[in-house]
Amino acid sequence: MNIFITVIVIFVLIYLALNWFARTSSRKIANSIRYIIIAFSLILAAVFFLVGRYAFSIPVLFLLIPLLKLKGLTFFQLFQLFRLLNYLRQTGRFSYTSGANYSKSSSNITVDDAYNILGLKKGCSKKEVLSKYKKIMQKLHPDSNQDINTTKLAQMVSEAKETIIKNDFS
Repeated sequence: MNIFITVIVIFVLIYLALNWFARTSSRKIANSIRYIIIAFSLILAAVFFLVGRYAFSIPVLFLLIPLLKLKGLTFFQLFQLFRLLNYLRQTGRFSYTSGANYSKSSSNITVDDAYNILGLKKGCSKKEVLSKYKKIMQKLHPDSNQDINTTKLAQMVSEAKETIIKNDFS
């Protein structure tokens, strides 16, 4: 019985909306759509505010993707880079405000962290480490991305490669 009532209410609402749409001028329709979009945006902003920082970070990432000028990165690679930055921020190794003042003495990357940074699993070959390093560096190298300062990230990737090679292949 509840489904029947719900279907009738939906049909009545659709009928009223189409009837209003047929009788109204295009200017009034445009203003109504504008108000609906504004109201929806405010409701969405309130939901993001109430849900918290994590739920807000993903939509902001989707909005910022077209603004990034990293050459040759796919959406999946950008998402992995986003996860890497969050991981490095949580462990205290990266800050958006610290600039390029990155020194090797200020960071001691463990072997597990180095594998996480390169996106590899323990037990891989030296050839896999070097090829993954080359792929990441082709996209992050400061010379290929002059619009964005990727020096710090490139240094971290280099240090991760050196840590893996020094500890696992020496």
